[in-house]
Order: sequence, then structure tokens, then C-alpha cells
Amino acid sequence: QVQLAESGGGSVQPGGSLRLSCAARTSIFRFKTMGWFRQAPGAQRELVATINSGGSTNYADSVKGRFTISRDNAKNTVALQMNSLKPEDTAVYYCNTDPPGRGWGQGTQVTVSS
Repeated sequence: QVQLAESGGGSVQPGGSLRLSCAARTSIFRFKTMGWFRQAPGAQRELVATINSGGSTNYADSVKGRFTISRDNAKNTVALQMNSLKPEDTAVYYCNTDPPGRGWGQGTQVTVSS
């Protein structure tokens, strides 16, 4: 089971930016497809972005062009750069493998509000 720790969330105004980071404790990180997920209040958790072992990325339509996922295999970290944030991006953000394992980190709260 991969141990995960997210950080970097906060409160920003619409149009602002945040950079999330996730540290993964696993010896086989570089072989894993990693993803960022989010869960808004009252909603199901949804997949936001993925990056595979080769660096290929995919994004949900709702964040395409605004979010960028990246990874550093030497540090076992995956990041999510979020620009042009909207109120509907407000959620708790989690990282995990894709498909996700059973264990989740504590997540990091992102709040976009004026």
C-alpha cells in the first residue's frame, strides 16, 4: 500500500493560483500512474488529472488548460499546478495511484472564493 501525503492547499480568490504537492512512500513510484483527485462537499470524489510513468498526462475537461500535473521520480513526488482557479474548483484534493489503491492521504483543502 502506497503512503501518501498531500500539501499546498489554501484559500485564494477566483483567478488565483496554487501548487499542490504529494509525497508518495513506495519503492516502485516511478512505475506507477499517479493521479490527483478531488471531492467537493456533497459530491463524489472525481479524477482531475493523471500522469503515467512515461510522463504522459490526461485531464478532466473541467480543468484542461488550467491545471498541470507533473512528477519527480527521483523525489517520489507528484505536483498539481492550478491556475485560473474558479469557485467550482473548491474541494479537498488527494493524490493516489490510478486506479487508486485502498489507502488515501489526508488530502489538502482548496477554497476559491471572493
